[in-house]
Amino acid sequence: MAYYNNDKNMKLQERLVSYIANRLAENEDLLKALGVNVDDLKEIKPPFKRIKYEEAIEIVNSKGGNLKWGDDFGVPEEKMLTEDEDKPIFIYAWPKELKAFYARVDPKDPRVVLGADLQAPHGHGEIIGGTEREWQMDRLMERIHEIEQAKGIKFNLENYQWWLDLRRYGSVPHAGFGMGMERLIKWFLNLDHIRDAIPFPRMINRLAP
Repeated sequence: MAYYNNDKNMKLQERLVSYIANRLAENEDLLKALGVNVDDLKEIKPPFKRIKYEEAIEIVNSKGGNLKWGDDFGVPEEKMLTEDEDKPIFIYAWPKELKAFYARVDPKDPRVVLGADLQAPHGHGEIIGGTEREWQMDRLMERIHEIEQAKGIKFNLENYQWWLDLRRYGSVPHAGFGMGMERLIKWFLNLDHIRDAIPFPRMINRLAP
């Protein structure tokens, strides 16, 4: 979204997820047949709680976790963070090493990026990942070179020329996010496993379709 920052990005996610949940709640007979508590979906309304990454680490460790700055969250940690929540929560201010190179670094804290993950309640985990994007060519190239030096890798910039040209010839501040539909369905229907929300999941005995 053009001219969106991280705050606007999160507000749009709140409205979108709430709208889907509330519209789904209108199908009461169907949801009851599936064992879903319709009232829970009706309560999904903005605003959603926002927790900084470093605060989330403290929460996880207080429940028996063993995380340090720079560690990512797995399924157990996501469950610890959300098991007592009734609505989704945002985890924001992630270390830049954990996010894509095009995520915009926070000018007020160069350790982190301007982005957030939306975690579904009751242990269902991440459903959306979003960031402000770096729209200035010089800063984007600085970030690429920083990653190359830190990780000992080399970007093949020829593969990125069309994308870099979007910055080179003029871009605007913008932000975006990606939502996992199967993850959303898993949470809304309170399914035990993500495979139950996928029409043709890849299993040990089937790779296609």
